[in-house]
Amino acid sequence: MAITIIAVGQKMPGWVDSAYDDYARRIPRQQNVSLELIATAARKSGQTRERIQQQEAEKIRQRIKPGSFSIALDEKGRQWSTAEWVNQYRHWLLHFPQVNLIIGGPDGLEPELLKQADQTIALGPMTMPHGLVRVVLIEQLYRIWSVVEGHPYHRD
Repeated sequence: MAITIIAVGQKMPGWVDSAYDDYARRIPRQQNVSLELIATAARKSGQTRERIQQQEAEKIRQRIKPGSFSIALDEKGRQWSTAEWVNQYRHWLLHFPQVNLIIGGPDGLEPELLKQADQTIALGPMTMPHGLVRVVLIEQLYRIWSVVEGHPYHRD
């Protein structure tokens, strides 16, 4: 199974890249986790939030492979415990060769893209900077891999 994190926004503070890379290096290569960055739509005078979301959604859709399973991250999505993350991961392993985890830009994801996603999840009830979402997400992927593999990183 391959997992692709599709994230809107390219320029992140150094600590984001450093933390993301630290966890990404811990995940074995055979897990095939990758990060695809999409440029944030240009914010021009008079441009609506809806149009910005639409432009970013078009770019996201181009990165989604046909037949893959897509999960959108949105503050209104379902929150998973670590045990639920592990169950979802095991389900993905059995049923999907490609899983996409989609992080929107500063204006969020287009409502139509959210509807098209197979699942919508939230990392918690608070709003987070998008760079921090990347770090939390990659840490959770490392954590669920460690639980499934019996690695001592996760402790109950």
